[in-house]
Amino acid sequence: MIHELFDLTGKVALITGGTHGIGMAIATTLGNAGAKIVVNDISEERLSSYKTEDKKLGLEVYTLVFDVTDEVAVDKGISEIEKNVGPIDILVNNAGIIKRIPILDMPISDFKQVIDIDLVAPLIVAKRVAPGMIKRRSGKIINMCSMMSIYGRNTVSAYASAKGGLKLLTANMCCEWAKYNVQINGIGPGYIATSQTAPIREGNHPFNDLVMTRTPAARWGEPEDVGNAALFLASKASNFVNGHILFVDGGILANFGYVKGENDIND
Repeated sequence: MIHELFDLTGKVALITGGTHGIGMAIATTLGNAGAKIVVNDISEERLSSYKTEDKKLGLEVYTLVFDVTDEVAVDKGISEIEKNVGPIDILVNNAGIIKRIPILDMPISDFKQVIDIDLVAPLIVAKRVAPGMIKRRSGKIINMCSMMSIYGRNTVSAYASAKGGLKLLTANMCCEWAKYNVQINGIGPGYIATSQTAPIREGNHPFNDLVMTRTPAARWGEPEDVGNAALFLASKASNFVNGHILFVDGGILANFGYVKGENDIND
């Protein structure tokens, strides 16, 4: 019975920008739960490399190049998926970028690019798949939010603005589509050990020290931690969870004042 709650056999899941890191972990986790996995990217090279890696894990993945910020390309790409794989049951809006530039130094064109990819693109893709979900009275949409959906940091104004907007967009999608048995939720990853964070996890980097001392779990998260959260939100187990942002952060948002050693009785 419990196994059936998380069984995605026969479901078609689209993970945008899912060729590496968190997106790849989500795709692998949903694929291992039985879903037919579709991964998109703007790079044929990255898709080819990703497909090779998943074959080693015994997963067959359908890959497709299209730009999630282009409405025409999204419509064409999803039409191809529907024709060759099937209607999309699970959408994970994972594609995104970050530009670490102080506000006064950031060109408006860079700010707009981050907003387009991290906020507008999830709307474009969701608008394309949601009518089918509404018609079938069944669907799961997972928007990749962030801890910066609710707080800011230096040099990430565009990213935080986009992710804050995505949090509220998730809530509004819920308000409009939940009555059709479509669940729309978000995931807010904490600090995750990926290739992108490798440089700041090595040696005595000050940011690594911050993460390790301020995170109650006293570790970086693994991509699989986020993948497991996505499985919950993509499965029957979350059928009455809607408009929620699930933070997978080892507790760092619960207490930014936490310092390992100062707060622990038994360190």
